[in-house]
Amino acid sequence: MGRPLIYDIVQKPASSFLIALCSAVWLFIQKKNVGYADVGLSYEAIFSDGQHWRLLTSAFSHISFLHLVFNMSALWSLGVVERLKEVGLGIEYYIHYSLVLLILSALAVLGMYHTLIHRFKLDYYKRVTAVGYSCIVFGWMTILAAKQPSSKLELFGVLSLPISFAPFESLVFTSIIAPQASFIGHLAGILVGYLIAWGVIQGMSNYWAITIILWLLLLFLYSIHQTSYHLPFLHIEPVANSCLPAVGSAPLNIEGARHVSTIPWTGSQLV
Repeated sequence: MGRPLIYDIVQKPASSFLIALCSAVWLFIQKKNVGYADVGLSYEAIFSDGQHWRLLTSAFSHISFLHLVFNMSALWSLGVVERLKEVGLGIEYYIHYSLVLLILSALAVLGMYHTLIHRFKLDYYKRVTAVGYSCIVFGWMTILAAKQPSSKLELFGVLSLPISFAPFESLVFTSIIAPQASFIGHLAGILVGYLIAWGVIQGMSNYWAITIILWLLLLFLYSIHQTSYHLPFLHIEPVANSCLPAVGSAPLNIEGARHVSTIPWTGSQLV
């Protein structure tokens, strides 16, 4: 018999918290009928509309249940990093560089989009909308592959991959089960993961981690305050005067979605 689940949760507190957070966000998204266009990472929404809060909401949001299960299964397996203090990892390292992966992988995705849009004239990438925690997951696969190559990545409790090839094997596997999977998003996570594993990015401490978290929260709240009219799922429908016509442009019905949004959208990707 295996050991009780509570034992693993105690051994992986940061991973357990992130899995609970992403699962709670998924439940909220399902309840509110939120779609990719509402919370995803979009070049146009961030740079044209100033919706910088998407840098955070996109990472912790999953629309597809299968996408959530894949990412959380991989994240649970990668939680072994929290117990590897003897090889220079451990829970502090995990928290510190999860923050780095969260920020830098999103910026790397936007940088790649910028190059594709302005250098190669692929305007499609202005409106591509991506969601999911995969950037950070693929980053940790890469770090663990470099620092603990003998480890295994367990997926769904039945599939075991050698960690040394896991980032690329998972990229192929994800592309098969989720054709909308973002190659750019996963590649960004892998690249940032290598920069961390090779020591190019280092020097994180508790002070910097707390400072970054506080600044992220402040900027997140400020950005939402500035562009809250783009968050229909947070608005409460008025009871009185409901017959009055709405001010502004008519809402656009997003194709394939179960809700109405005013944000233009042409495609979605899973990251």
